[in-house]
Amino acid sequence: MTLRVVVADDQALVRVGFCGIIAATPGFTVVGEAGNGAEAVEAARRTKPDVILMDVRMPVMDGIEATRRITESTDVRALILTTFDLDEYVFAALRAGASGFLLKDTLPADLLTAIRVVAAGDALLAPSVTRRLIGEFARTAPITGPAAGPARAAPRASDDSQPSVTRGKLQRVLTDRELEVLTMVARGMSNAEIAEELTISPATAKTHVAHLLTKLDARDRIQLVIIAYQSGLAGC
Repeated sequence: MTLRVVVADDQALVRVGFCGIIAATPGFTVVGEAGNGAEAVEAARRTKPDVILMDVRMPVMDGIEATRRITESTDVRALILTTFDLDEYVFAALRAGASGFLLKDTLPADLLTAIRVVAAGDALLAPSVTRRLIGEFARTAPITGPAAGPARAAPRASDDSQPSVTRGKLQRVLTDRELEVLTMVARGMSNAEIAEELTISPATAKTHVAHLLTKLDARDRIQLVIIAYQSGLAGC
């Protein structure tokens, strides 16, 4: 299977570099380029790639808004690439529905791995973006976009500060084992680490995560993390 990629960056040389790396690698193809956020949205909707590499600071429309529009209207997964390792960009990218966040000094091999991971439905963050930041985002930012399935559909409390997905709602929707796996996902554990911790096979761990994604109508693991923290299932 060939992974289809769109590259969005306002610097032509950067786009050429990323496109060259991707196009030269078997199993990948570049199906579009964009020099600003508006072009990125149009390219994503027109070419329907598996992943769009999205710069943050672009003219006409920034990468965060472009990501929001793309993830709200398509199944395209966004991998944010930026030179700025700042918390607000991490938070904004996750809030907009991004499935990955990498710095532009990432090695080519790591970039290709990131595209594969994001295309497969997993979430990926730069090593410098710590699990603490994910937790802090999840505790302070409301869920946006597809996030909680049956739980999200329930009426919200009158106090807007209350999470839209409560721990009680999760307990009604998920099995005890799924709650356990969701807690581990919120701790940043991989399927292999979950399997080792629970003494199950990696395939079984992957199946549990797949069930979580389906039951909670979550786009990827990042949204599972957000749901776990906002519900209070994952502590500080």
